[in-house]
Amino acid sequence: MSDHPGHWLGAAESALRAAPPTGLLSTARSLLAHYLHAHSVTLLLADYGLAVLQPVTHLPHTGEAVPARGEHPAGRAFSAQVPVLEAVAEPGTVTVHLPVTVRGDRLGVLSVHLPELTAGAPRVLELSAFATAVGHELLAAERDTDLYLQARRRRRLTLAAEMQWQLLPGRGFAREEYTLGAHLEPAYAIGGDNFDWSTTDDHLTITVSDGSGHGVQAALLTNLTVSALRNARRSGITLSDQARLADQAVYGEYGGAQYTAALLLRFDLATGRIQAVDAGSPQLFRLRHGIVERIELDAQLPLGMFEETEYREQVLQIDPGDRLIIASSGVHGALSADGRIFGEIALRETIAATRTSSAHEAARAVVDGLIQYHGSHDLPHDAAVVCLDWRGRPGTA
Repeated sequence: MSDHPGHWLGAAESALRAAPPTGLLSTARSLLAHYLHAHSVTLLLADYGLAVLQPVTHLPHTGEAVPARGEHPAGRAFSAQVPVLEAVAEPGTVTVHLPVTVRGDRLGVLSVHLPELTAGAPRVLELSAFATAVGHELLAAERDTDLYLQARRRRRLTLAAEMQWQLLPGRGFAREEYTLGAHLEPAYAIGGDNFDWSTTDDHLTITVSDGSGHGVQAALLTNLTVSALRNARRSGITLSDQARLADQAVYGEYGGAQYTAALLLRFDLATGRIQAVDAGSPQLFRLRHGIVERIELDAQLPLGMFEETEYREQVLQIDPGDRLIIASSGVHGALSADGRIFGEIALRETIAATRTSSAHEAARAVVDGLIQYHGSHDLPHDAAVVCLDWRGRPGTA
């Protein structure tokens, strides 16, 4: 064990970077055994529905999953995003459950069983940093192995869902000015709904899109739309021109037979000024001072419906402490088992009820509320929710 707290971390992080993609967990075990006398190390990854945490073991089958929410210590660490210490039967030992999160994207939990004397507050901070390093290497390793993607699966993804998940930027992102959380259902059979975001030093761009149709047809349409929007965004043009070029790309391929509803938002990180283009059905809600209201935008044509559509930008303002929720039509237009529409009232009530939850938990709670309203996890339409908690840039008005 190192006599100097934290001095082992640099060497451990270098060893993680040098580990082969499939050897990341075995390397982590060896490192923690060497430096902190850890008895065992388990990596649990959140499944696609964020319902359970699944251990990375021998594939294609993983070990017994634990709930991602509730009283299980690993679930508490994941949902609350704090280390949780669990007393165990073996005398003189403790298990520390550590969130594995990269820039706000929650991947899972690293559970470390080690001597109780090693689990003081300074060591827990070091272990938290180590878990974050594991998360960074996980994301890099996923480019070269299917191991961790397979471990996340409770069952097989549909082909359309496989396409959609590969297209997503993640399910969360955080920096000084804001925190993002997002959720998709049905997670294992998603078709046309998608969200995307990108940040620079000064701006954040978010898009939520809903391609028409079902299954692979919808996934192909959404893939074209998102790729066209990214291509336009990366060329440095205005938000309205991004919408226009994506509109041309979709119309050029489908001739108006298929189209994509989308909401485009661009945030100025210094001022909270928002440029918005509403090209279809996703709806925008704001929670401010405990009051939920829908932000009415100028409805414009979905992308690809007609040839050479012109799009206009609107300007909005967001204040520190505000929460924005973007919901696709599969959320606000969903029906219950007896045919009643989920609608704006139920959605506003659900948003208000989650006002003290994190952005990640709020996004998931909105979709969970929809599932309860519908009476089944087998939603007839895709549902996408993005939640943004805005803090603003310190030192700016």
